Amino acid sequence: MSDVRHVLVLPDRDAAEEVIEAIGDHFGVDDEPRLVRDALAGEDDAEDAQWLVVVEDPEGRLSPVELDDFVADWDGWREAP
Repeated sequence: MSDVRHVLVLPDRDAAEEVIEAIGDHFGVDDEPRLVRDALAGEDDAEDAQWLVVVEDPEGRLSPVELDDFVADWDGWREAP
């Protein structure tokens, strides 16, 4: 078993929450992804934050390319390891 984790970066909380709701149905993810706020360096304003969706993939079955395409619908992207 590997320790694969995908980090999806979204522009706002609403988009991140929508991704969390949709990813289970789309990819059959068993564990609910984690939502993390990532404030940009030097910024205190909540508007200047990215939202991360962390998807655990212990079996390494999720395709990075498919995740890229999926998250692009919300103007997001997958962080490359």
